[in-house]
Amino acid sequence: MRLLSCFLSLLTFHLTACSVIQGASDRPSGSRPNIVVILSDDMGFSDIGCYGGEIQTPNLDALAASGLRFTQFYNTARCCPTRASLLTGLYPHQAGIGHMMEDHKKPGYRGNLNAECRTIAEMLTPAGYHSYGVGKWHVTLHTAADGPKHNWPLQRGFEKFYGTIHGAGSFYDPSSLVRDNTMISAYSDEQYQPETYYYTDAIGDHAVQFLAEHHAQKADEPFFLYVAFTAAHWPMHALPEDIAKYEGKYDAGFDAIRKARFQKTAGLGLIDPSQPMSPGPQEWEKIKDKNWESAGMEVYAAMVDRMDQNIGKIVKELEASGELHDTLILYLQDNGGCAETVGRTGNKQHPDIARPSAPTLPLMKPQDFAAAGSTPAQTRDGYPVRMGRNVMPGPEDTYVAYGPNWANVSNTPFREYKHWVHEGGISTPLIAHWPAGITAKGELRTEPGHLIDIAATCVELASADVSKNPIPLEGRSLVPVFEGKQLQREAIYWEHEGNRAVRAGQWKLVAKHGKPWELYDISKDRVEAMNLADAHPDIVNKLTAMYDKYAARANVEPWPVNKKSE
Repeated sequence: MRLLSCFLSLLTFHLTACSVIQGASDRPSGSRPNIVVILSDDMGFSDIGCYGGEIQTPNLDALAASGLRFTQFYNTARCCPTRASLLTGLYPHQAGIGHMMEDHKKPGYRGNLNAECRTIAEMLTPAGYHSYGVGKWHVTLHTAADGPKHNWPLQRGFEKFYGTIHGAGSFYDPSSLVRDNTMISAYSDEQYQPETYYYTDAIGDHAVQFLAEHHAQKADEPFFLYVAFTAAHWPMHALPEDIAKYEGKYDAGFDAIRKARFQKTAGLGLIDPSQPMSPGPQEWEKIKDKNWESAGMEVYAAMVDRMDQNIGKIVKELEASGELHDTLILYLQDNGGCAETVGRTGNKQHPDIARPSAPTLPLMKPQDFAAAGSTPAQTRDGYPVRMGRNVMPGPEDTYVAYGPNWANVSNTPFREYKHWVHEGGISTPLIAHWPAGITAKGELRTEPGHLIDIAATCVELASADVSKNPIPLEGRSLVPVFEGKQLQREAIYWEHEGNRAVRAGQWKLVAKHGKPWELYDISKDRVEAMNLADAHPDIVNKLTAMYDKYAARANVEPWPVNKKSE
């Protein structure tokens, strides 16, 4: 329970929104569209319903049914590089974030957006767009309240922002939470006091607020809205009513769920049913803690479900204001399912124990910021944050990831996970919905695309002038693909932690850090089961030369770039 009642808090927060709905947009039909980019966190290719999942995502499914789904869209395999690439239209190293939020003293690995890149907001503002951001920022190493803010959202083109500067944390009490340029506590925020604070809801509510305020004040001018959910990144935190919807849903285990997803995804035409699934890491029959394993996926599903509910609120707001018809909505994910094992064993700071009957640690004051970093030691009311196999995920005093087996299910049918640039690590859904601009309804697009294409698409639709950008955009506008046409490009490239790849047409050259190149014909083998490197040395040599040329011009260093990163 919170300090104020849910009714009074939502009345205060939505006072503007409730009084400004004026019907249809004042902008002329056929003008430059509004743009909403929605990014989710640590989710796999088959998690949402319209890509084969059993999780209830009716709002995303509806957008897909009246829009487009891309079958071969790619991210960068990790959260920070993906955000840097999406926001700038460059490969992440060109923007300064080839790895994470550490400064490795190399141009491509500074852990900070550099001065040579421009964000979508910075590119669209001169074209008359108003830009708003909510959710996870995670493109600067400066996350302190009193530290440098030159790479915070308002200094990178956004007019309003509510979200977290840091990359991960509690969904009930997120760290590095800011409104505009001011760090705040969720528990002393006078502008937003729901009865139960849950970060996914806070992101959705603020997105709705920004849209309502824009419509009230600037309805005749276009907007760009960036919505970066932290669902479904660890920890597995979800509200009880959402978890209840999935109770027992995953008791059949990894294999059964994965097979069902494969059949559904193939039936939707998103994958080739003649290609096998990649092998799974463990068999369900050999799992000892089946209830605990099932609970992890139940909470994960609940997190995705709640995200979809909030996407529904955003769509409803656009409908109410008359803006939905001429708004391009893009939904995608920052990397593949996450096999990281955070919280799956207890330790001294986060013990594997039952919840104490009473608080054992000092209470935090409402105005205190949540603990910096991604893993808090305690809850605000004094309970220790617990990890391990005796800790059922979900509540705010738990901190558990869902683990590699369920991540493998999320990535059905592909190989590997977040971090790696095999298909499981870099494949994402992309839903494109724009009634005024996309005439096709429910169709698939098989043209390969990449995050770098998002900014290029926004720039074309906004008629923005980027001729003076210090670094030319790497991407290609997806507008021709909306119309069923192909893109003209040499190749798409990846590097993360020494994992590297290049895709040119049907061919993909890929390698893990320190391992030799592998070659796959993606048109016949997207699960990367048959390495053709020995059979086609000429193709390997050609693609290797292309990759080397890309790496040299894009600030890609051999990994590790220094001792700190080893």
